[in-house]
Amino acid sequence: MKQIFVIGGMGSGKSTASKALVDQGLDLIDLDKVGHDILRWEVVKEDLQEAFGDDIFDSDGEVVRARLAAKAFATPADTRKLNRITMPRIEEAFTDMIDELEAKGAEAAVVEYSVFRNRETSLAYGADVVIAVLAPVDLRIERAVASGFDEDDVRQRIARQITDADRVEAADVVFNNDSTKEELYNQVHCWWNGYRATA
Repeated sequence: MKQIFVIGGMGSGKSTASKALVDQGLDLIDLDKVGHDILRWEVVKEDLQEAFGDDIFDSDGEVVRARLAAKAFATPADTRKLNRITMPRIEEAFTDMIDELEAKGAEAAVVEYSVFRNRETSLAYGADVVIAVLAPVDLRIERAVASGFDEDDVRQRIARQITDADRVEAADVVFNNDSTKEELYNQVHCWWNGYRATA
């Protein structure tokens, strides 16, 4: 089973690129969603409570992501603290999902990976293809804010991510998404048809 990782900064268009592949019948693993799901694990909640305090939870004892983000992205040290708690659990869940897809005979899995740093020491070490979706930072901020994010939060998150130059270096395929969603969608669609014919 092929593993196709889609990487890119916040607001770059990763979801549009992933949708173009999913619409061709590929299965999707959205690692942001996996990250949200593991916040409901009791062991994760206990570790987060110890690291970041009681006020990251709502009245039902569930993690409020905005409160956690405000603390976890405040400094690089806090971000590392969060990653030490969540990343091993995300990897565990990801491995189970890959195993399930392989067992059912899936042709390929699209893995949307927003916190990608490199191939060697990340979940992308098994990638057959890494696709980087790029866009100018101002445009990415504009898109993220239009979708409901706070601008300061967006800028803070982008500052914690790798640069587009780093993404280009790690990628096998690069798409520049400085136009419309439809254009990116069609480009990825065409790429997949070509890749599938030769893979």
